[in-house]
Amino acid sequence: MATMTAAERRLEAKAAFDSYMDACPTHDVLGVIGSKWTSMVLFQLTQGPRRYADLARALPGVSAKMLTQTLRSLERDGFVARSVTPSVPVQVEYALTLLGERLVPLLASVRHFAEHSIAEIRAARDRYDAAAD
Repeated sequence: MATMTAAERRLEAKAAFDSYMDACPTHDVLGVIGSKWTSMVLFQLTQGPRRYADLARALPGVSAKMLTQTLRSLERDGFVARSVTPSVPVQVEYALTLLGERLVPLLASVRHFAEHSIAEIRAARDRYDAAAD
């Protein structure tokens, strides 16, 4: 049995941790909902199905590229359904799926926590930064 160096043990431990993180459902979901625009798009869709242009108007800070990427990601993960109405021009609507509807209350809780705790969080940051200087 060969002995391992400390560097080899760290490398092996890192590989095991990375493998765990790749399979971790919490890490996976937090990666989705941690996206800047995800919660805003989902909250807009709580009002009912919306067309792309309606979402773009409701979220003036989002670029067309970012809105498209966010909607595609949410559709891929099953939080949003995309429906196409064959007309001229083609109409595309986005709506929450049941999975998306189940996610919204969790995001609302996070938003509530953030709105009620941000002053305390910022004060803690200021204290930490002052002590670090």
